[in-house]
This record gives sequence, structure tokens and C-alpha cells, in this order.
Amino acid sequence: MLGGTRFGRTTAPAMCILTVAGVLAGCGSGDAEAAETLTVYSAQHESLVRTMLEGFTEETGIALEFRDANDAELANQIVQEGEASPADVFLTENSPAIEVVEEAGLLAPIDEETLAQVGEQYRPESGNWVGFAARSTVLAYNPEQIPEEELPGSILDLADPRWEGRVGIAAGGADFQAIVAAVLALRGEEATRAWLEGLERNANVYPSNTAVMKAVDEGEVDVGVMYHYYWYRDQAENGLVGDDARLHYFRNQDPGAFLSVSGAGVLASSDQPEEAQRLVAYLTGPEAQRRLAESTALEYAVGTGVPSAEVLPPLEELQAPDVDPGELDQQRVTELMQDVGLL
Repeated sequence: MLGGTRFGRTTAPAMCILTVAGVLAGCGSGDAEAAETLTVYSAQHESLVRTMLEGFTEETGIALEFRDANDAELANQIVQEGEASPADVFLTENSPAIEVVEEAGLLAPIDEETLAQVGEQYRPESGNWVGFAARSTVLAYNPEQIPEEELPGSILDLADPRWEGRVGIAAGGADFQAIVAAVLALRGEEATRAWLEGLERNANVYPSNTAVMKAVDEGEVDVGVMYHYYWYRDQAENGLVGDDARLHYFRNQDPGAFLSVSGAGVLASSDQPEEAQRLVAYLTGPEAQRRLAESTALEYAVGTGVPSAEVLPPLEELQAPDVDPGELDQQRVTELMQDVGLL
């Protein structure tokens, strides 16, 4: 289970039903009462998921009922519910949470046609879930505090004593813990522990990525580890939080160039497996991926042939490391971070 984590999002699942005016009356059978309803446990940002699925009910006649909470809470809830879970589909913000559910044997294989809609790097080798969005790890920095040429060559360099008091991280969040999981997968436990011990000494811990960005912007710390879209979204809105901050991409297959994938899976216990598979197929298909790319979320589209927002550096230029998103060990990450005092 996902234990020992702290999140700034809602702490109790919220329920809502996505409806489209007049849709049910227009279903193929003409019988609105016979229309199916899927229960979706979703940890991704509510606005993004609703935007991506805006046309699903109209196209299929299938209504959607959402339970929204954070990655850890929903993954643990599904594991606790087991085969009695009312969930048909599970959507995560980061992939380690959906791996917890897969390891419990609670996911059904995703249809091959759906898997083929995204690149191999955005889905696990098992084929038991599939990515539907991605976000890049970045280093936010304030050029008034530190010139770009003095930035570290690798995210692992932030453990060096010269960075003491100069780094910001959101240690309790699923985002940072997914990055740690990538370091673990790429560099092994010994190197990951040493890195975390260095960060425990060097880093100021903040409650969120936005708080990290603000601390960098205001010169409270020189650099901060976060995901790209927080800065891009802030710039698109008003730039009030990160107007003095800039982004550094590590590239070169460094762990600091890790791409985190949001996952979608179908529960093996679903009594509507075909409809659940249809939802995941829609989410990874061209229409939903286009909606993602055109949204204000500014996360990356991962559908084959669907370009992301023009303002973002293209995925192929990020030189991300090759990490199977199904090999990120959240439980060991939690244990390591607790051992060194970051949780």
C-alpha cells in the first residue's frame, strides 16, 4: 500500500456525475433508464479529466460517476475494497499508485488496440494499464540568484554539500515521490539512499510544487525540483507566482529528465468491462488527447500522432531516460524516504 505520504489535495473521495444535456435520451436504444454508468476513481486533476472526457457520454451514452481524491488514498482504497470495489476504472496522477493496484492483482489487461494508441514508453510492459498524459521533471531556478551555467549537470548532484540550504522539494507529494522512484529504478537503492540523505541535509521541504516554484521565484532557495506544467500554467495565467523563475531541463537520459505518466486501468472486478475498456480507449484516443493538448493543463499528450501544446518543448527533445513506468516501486520509496527523515 501507499503509506506514509502527505498530500495537499482532498482527503475524502468526492462524488459527482458527468452528464451531458440531452445525451441519455439520444442513446441507441432510446431508453434513458437503460444507459450504463461507470464509476471512475480519479486522482488526476479534476479539470483535466473532465475536459478530456467531455465528449465521451455524448458519443457512447455511458454516464460517468467520479470519486476524486489523491493517488495514495484511492490506490489504498481499491486494495482495501478488493473484488468488492465499486470502481470500474482507476485514473492516477502518477504511475506508482496504479502499480500498487496492479501488484494486488486487481487490474484487467487493457485491449491491444488501446495500448497501440500510445507509445511503448508511456505504458508498462505488462499491458495491464496505459498512460494518458505525461509531465516532465524540471529544475526551477532564479537567474538572479544563480546563472544557468552554474546549475547542476544531474539531479543527483543536488546531494552535494555545496547545495545545502539552496534546494526546494515537495517531499510529501506524489510528484516528487515518483521522481524518487525513477532514481531508484535507474540508479539502484544505494545511490538513491545517498541522494535522499543529501537532500535531507540540503533541501527545504515545501507542501506543493507551486510552493517550491514560489520559493525559487522569491529567492528563498536557488533551485527547486518540480514538474514542468506548474510553471507553464502560471505563465499562461498571469505569471504572478513564477515570473522570476526559469526552467532547466537536465536531458541526457539523466534521472532528472524523468517523464512521469498518468495511468488508466480497468478493474478486473468491474461488472461492465466492455464499457470500462471503451472509456480507456477514448481517453487515449485522438479526440481526448487533442482536448488535453488544447487545454490549460499544459501536460503532455501521449497519443500517437497527437502533438502537445506548442508552448512546450517537444517530447522527443527532452531526452528522457528509458524507464518502464510499471517498474516504479512506491513502497520502497516510502520506506527509504522515511529512513532518511524526508517523510
